[in-house]
Amino acid sequence: MSGLLRICTAGSVDDGKSTLIGRMLHDSQAVYEDQVHSVRAASQNRGVGPIDFSLFTDGLKAEREQGITIDVAYRYFATARRKFILADTPGHEQYTRNMATGASTADLAILLVDATQGVRTQSRRHARIASLLGISEYVLAVNKMDLVDFSREVFEDIRGAFEEILGDVGCHALPLSALHGDNVTTLSPRTPWFEGPSLLEHLETVTVTRDLTLSPFRFPVQLVIRPDREFRGYAGQIAAGIVRVGDTVTAWPSARTARVKRIVTYEGDLDVAFAPMSVTLVVDDEIDISRGDQLSSVAHPPHVGNRFQAEVVWMDERPADPARVYVLKHTTRSVAAALSRGLALNQIGTVTVSATRPLVFDRYDNNRTTGSFILIDPASGFTCGAGMITGLGEGDRTEPDTTFGAAARLVQLARQAGSDAEAIAAVEKALEEMLI
Repeated sequence: MSGLLRICTAGSVDDGKSTLIGRMLHDSQAVYEDQVHSVRAASQNRGVGPIDFSLFTDGLKAEREQGITIDVAYRYFATARRKFILADTPGHEQYTRNMATGASTADLAILLVDATQGVRTQSRRHARIASLLGISEYVLAVNKMDLVDFSREVFEDIRGAFEEILGDVGCHALPLSALHGDNVTTLSPRTPWFEGPSLLEHLETVTVTRDLTLSPFRFPVQLVIRPDREFRGYAGQIAAGIVRVGDTVTAWPSARTARVKRIVTYEGDLDVAFAPMSVTLVVDDEIDISRGDQLSSVAHPPHVGNRFQAEVVWMDERPADPARVYVLKHTTRSVAAALSRGLALNQIGTVTVSATRPLVFDRYDNNRTTGSFILIDPASGFTCGAGMITGLGEGDRTEPDTTFGAAARLVQLARQAGSDAEAIAAVEKALEEMLI
């Protein structure tokens, strides 16, 4: 099995995610000898035995001191059969937002459960986030089986509980001990009732289909290139689909059409380009296209509107406030937006989003790029929420719809500011967004 597989780990704190990844890297000989010596020395200093496998991924000083994962750690390794990008995400509730970040690009999620603890709240939360992010392949790794004498009954109970959470999706469940290596890279004689495959063998052979070229053409415009009066090109990354010279495309939100005249790259012109290539498109008609607009296939247009429904993961300690206005960043466009309901830190909820300017989008199930967005606090610049678009607004409208006037929004921003300086900065930023 060839190809690249992107993996994330998920689960509650102390379930053994970092230890599992460290063990897999070590046993698959994906770490250098000097790293092994360094980790052995650090392990002896901590008095945790001959080697603490979690130290292969927990690189921050605070992580090693506390014995928890805080930031997302990415590890790249390969076997004879496949290449992997593995994201070790934190399990602590306080760092749920970091887990969502690591899972956002994953093809497969490894859901760890401590056999001695069973399925906990954070385990359920991480499973739901992974599901919302469009991950369709899972590995349920029931860890620390050595502490329950490799009981098949314990394993089956946990697997049954997770089947109710995940529903009808692909899930390979296996019992393991990350500390001792049981069923990580090879099958363990201590689980004769488990027929396999081992974790690494499953990761090497699992089939994950995410061919962006099969989706309708989507091209968010990132930059208009005009080096001289003879050339006008629209640069960006193809989010989905294929484009060829001569294809007719539609520019949104204006709904004007044009024909692709050239596909320009640094290496020269192309006849065809596909996702996720970064190219510059030249069209045969001088229609108004700017940063934040989107080119799409004529036969499969996207949705265009100011209002839509989304599942939002809230990442800010300051709760979401329907009375506040946030900056919504969607592909290459940033607009002001309001939410229909409040959300607390780490809460996941269905929200109706109302933007001041029309957005060009798809449902997240159909396109991860054009179906996702982030919310930014205009006062602090902090990314406070991440959203996945699940449906249209009221009445499935596709035409632009203004929820509140610009003047009212500016007044609202000024009132919410903590000082005159903050009010001035917030209003200036909102005016800049309106004029983009």
